[in-house]
Amino acid sequence: MDADSTHGPCALGLIAGRGRFPFMVAEGARRADCRVHVIALRGLADPKLAELADTFTWSGLAKLGGWIRTLKRRRATSVILAGSVRKADMYGRFRLLKMLPDWTSLKLWFFRIPDKRNDTVLAAVADEFARHGIVMDPCTRYSAEHLAPEGVLTRRAPTPAQTADAEFGWAIAKRLGDLDIGQSIAVREKEVIAVEAIEGTDRMIERAGRLCRRGGWTLVKVAKPSQDPRFDVPTIGPETIANLQAHGASALVIEAGQTVIIDREAVLAAADRAGIVVVSLPGTPSAAGGRQP
Repeated sequence: MDADSTHGPCALGLIAGRGRFPFMVAEGARRADCRVHVIALRGLADPKLAELADTFTWSGLAKLGGWIRTLKRRRATSVILAGSVRKADMYGRFRLLKMLPDWTSLKLWFFRIPDKRNDTVLAAVADEFARHGIVMDPCTRYSAEHLAPEGVLTRRAPTPAQTADAEFGWAIAKRLGDLDIGQSIAVREKEVIAVEAIEGTDRMIERAGRLCRRGGWTLVKVAKPSQDPRFDVPTIGPETIANLQAHGASALVIEAGQTVIIDREAVLAAADRAGIVVVSLPGTPSAAGGRQP
């Protein structure tokens, strides 16, 4: 479907990347009686997302001007970014030729942002949308029911050693997030095995498995202390559990109310089968390394 829309109770633009999260956003928006206008990133988004869309348009990754023109034609008043885009893929050879950015994207990339950190780039994208009357909503506005609840989520509870590693890794992961380096850290026996950077969580998990071949390590994945809810919210799914199992992890620690769980029942069932503990903790780290409520 690609006909222009006119009026409706709300009109949401959805910039869709890889994975299930765009489906969850679209489903929630439709339940809220919104028209959903999907701009699907070519090579990333699932074409089946069209079944949930009022309009569906394929686009390249660096086509900000095109996104804005499309959503203005649809009379969209808000937009959500959902789905993964590996930033590492943007640093290959001939990246500009591969992405073919439009003029709006080029101006933003080269002239309007002081650095290329995720938050800086995405905040500039949000500002550009706002200049055209389109507000970027928190990415969980229509999918808050998928945020992690507090507590031990699996049948197996953490051991004292895993709890100690969680507490140790939590403060470090929060500091890394504060510096906008990454959101995840791998720990065993209060030793840092691997830190997430531009490669993303999945590739960091693979690296941790190679570095700690005896396994038994803990992944701590948290929100940034100054997390912008419009983008880059921590997310886990069934693939996360499969990856952790394949590379020897024994525990996963996430942040309650801040982490999206894709297909929660499937995630927790897979974790139980794999013997992986999943714990969702509240709060932020204190200077002493513990957590504050």
